[in-house]
Amino acid sequence: PGFRNSVAAYTVSLLNPKVIADLQLHRHGLRIVERRAQNFLPAPDGRYLLTGDGRTHQSIAKFSERDALQIDEFNRELETIADVLRAFVLRAPPNIVEGFGLHAIREAINAAGTANILRRLTLESQRTLLDLFTRSAGDMLDDRFESDLVKALFGFDAIVGNYASPYAAGSAYVMLHHAFGEVNGRKGLWGHAIGGMGAITQAMAATARAHGAKIETDAGVREVVVENDRAIGVILDNGETVRASYIVSGVNPKLLYTRLITADALPKPFLDRITNWRNGSGTFRMNVALSALPSFKALPGPGDHLTAGIILAPSLGYMDRAWLDARQHGWSREPVVEVLIPSTLDNSLAPSGKHVASLFCQHVAPQLPGGRSWDDHRDEVADLMIATVDRYA
Repeated sequence: PGFRNSVAAYTVSLLNPKVIADLQLHRHGLRIVERRAQNFLPAPDGRYLLTGDGRTHQSIAKFSERDALQIDEFNRELETIADVLRAFVLRAPPNIVEGFGLHAIREAINAAGTANILRRLTLESQRTLLDLFTRSAGDMLDDRFESDLVKALFGFDAIVGNYASPYAAGSAYVMLHHAFGEVNGRKGLWGHAIGGMGAITQAMAATARAHGAKIETDAGVREVVVENDRAIGVILDNGETVRASYIVSGVNPKLLYTRLITADALPKPFLDRITNWRNGSGTFRMNVALSALPSFKALPGPGDHLTAGIILAPSLGYMDRAWLDARQHGWSREPVVEVLIPSTLDNSLAPSGKHVASLFCQHVAPQLPGGRSWDDHRDEVADLMIATVDRYA
């Protein structure tokens, strides 16, 4: 009693500012506060990296003067490309259609408009963009930096929520994606919604209701009804049918197309592709109540570093081994763990003097090898995650 925490999503940055502005979420109670430090990476040898305003350059220079000189240029490159790609996420992607007609012409114009956005980039930036779309984060970071902790700082963004090695092709894009965000108009920062992540959806709900929307919860959807190649309604778990002019889905695409829409409503080639689409998560999420703040061996006692994203993954090699171990064993026995303690910035989440922490842990296999059940192993893995944090704090 008295402890509250966000069950899944746990930090704010990638909530698009246009969504916040259009829905006037701040007028409906949303308040986002910035972390006082951005990231804290303790190393097993007692050293640490601490990033944020006025901290990053000095902290990196303790490990490598060369990396300290490189970091600003690398961040500028990412930010230049992120600025251009931010425009992409607000566009409907071009839809590939068969035949030639009005719909095809409209999509061709959309594709041309999308491609035109890239003209804002210089030739060198376009080459970097191609690298970010195709190469591994590990290879790009090995090219740029020499310190393990500096590489780990960016490498974590390439694998967070991504069941992959930082040396997997395409992981560089995941790293870039995490540069898209901003908090309160400041790009590249991360923060916390006061009251927990649910404050975001509560503000969205308030906006919707103010515009006359009716919101029903505890109303699971069993099937999307399709007639004449159009979604025209849904059947709820209780058997009720709801019809509408438009059906909008925020459901995982594989779940939507393989479970909620009947196979005969979809073209077979598309159904085959979506059925074989790999999109399993490799994360293990924990929420813990704390009787006191942890004290890290590398930086003991309280401080701004406890408001940061605390990343326990000291090198790209460590992250790569964690992924390989999870694929063979079912979970990494030396896992990647990010610790956040939102109650350091939001005292509404825990009783006075106590705290809550979110542990975002990787890598674990979505399905365990050999047909084993997660129900039989989750306590064992939970103990491992706590023991991993205990090695550092």
